[in-house]
Amino acid sequence: MEAPPPAPPAAGGAPPPPPAPTTTAHPDPEVVAQAKRRRFTAEYKQQILSAADQAKGTGGIGALLRREGLYSSLLATWRRERDAGVLQALTPQKRGPKSKRDPLAEENLQLRRETQRLIEELRKAEIVIDIQKKVATLLGRPIPASEPEEKP
Repeated sequence: MEAPPPAPPAAGGAPPPPPAPTTTAHPDPEVVAQAKRRRFTAEYKQQILSAADQAKGTGGIGALLRREGLYSSLLATWRRERDAGVLQALTPQKRGPKSKRDPLAEENLQLRRETQRLIEELRKAEIVIDIQKKVATLLGRPIPASEPEEKP
């Protein structure tokens, strides 16, 4: 089947205007590469729970869940948290494993490393000073020995 031939020009000689594009907004069907995790505030959770408790008739809760885009398992979890009396449990929590690092132990380790580095630097400086004393003695210009400082 071939496409019909184009319409002849109008009486004025100008071609007919192209059809106007439809302006109906359709949601983008494209699926995002990385889904974003939804986080609900405690206030929103309590609002949904109270609306679910007030839902009457058959399908009231289902309509609420569809309208809000929620799953029934979320509702069950939120109810369990509310019944346990844990208001903080309704607030969003930080995900992932808890940090096992102790800040004091970490600082202690850092200070020990710095001490070891400084001790090594001091050892090298003492070797250089010893060599300078020996060279000065060989050249006939001895360096007067100062009293050594006490080491801790």
